[in-house]
Amino acid sequence: MKTKEFFAEYIKIFLEENSKVNLISKNEEKFLWEKHIFDSLALELFFEKYGIPKTLLDIGTGGGFPSVPLALANPEIQITALDSISKKIRAVQTFKEKLDIKNLNPVCERVENYNKKFDVVTSRAVASLDKICEYAFPKLQKDGYIVTFKSKKAVEEIHLAEKILKKNNAKVIGIINYDLPLEEKIDRCLIVIK
Repeated sequence: MKTKEFFAEYIKIFLEENSKVNLISKNEEKFLWEKHIFDSLALELFFEKYGIPKTLLDIGTGGGFPSVPLALANPEIQITALDSISKKIRAVQTFKEKLDIKNLNPVCERVENYNKKFDVVTSRAVASLDKICEYAFPKLQKDGYIVTFKSKKAVEEIHLAEKILKKNNAKVIGIINYDLPLEEKIDRCLIVIK
């Protein structure tokens, strides 16, 4: 995993944009690395275990998490950052231009209206697992994966998503646990669906 220093320029540009657009709260700015960038990069734990995809869709990218850190750290993956809020996609476009991120494709569109297919569909802090699955299944290549970022309620959310998983002939094939580099212990996990 890349170090904080690798992202120094991105952090600087992100903070400049955040003062104009409010992508994350002012209180969260001091945890930008720990809670947002480092957390986004946890998807690399999935890559280590299941392989690096050619294409990835980030549903509800917001201020560009996980899409921008992942695109910077993994230039071999074509990453689409999708969000329906134009000011957020404009910010992601700014990161793309200022950091010259060639493998990042910011798209302003509602997920229901976006009709491309991807090897991996991910989502972080957007909706419950069943809702994400509903959005993600139509965007998935035949042997693709849905990988969602979750916290304490992961098991509960998996239980609530059983119906949609069954309907799509899919199942949870892994839960990858990790901690954020903070003093307080924050349990996080990636739910992997195939």
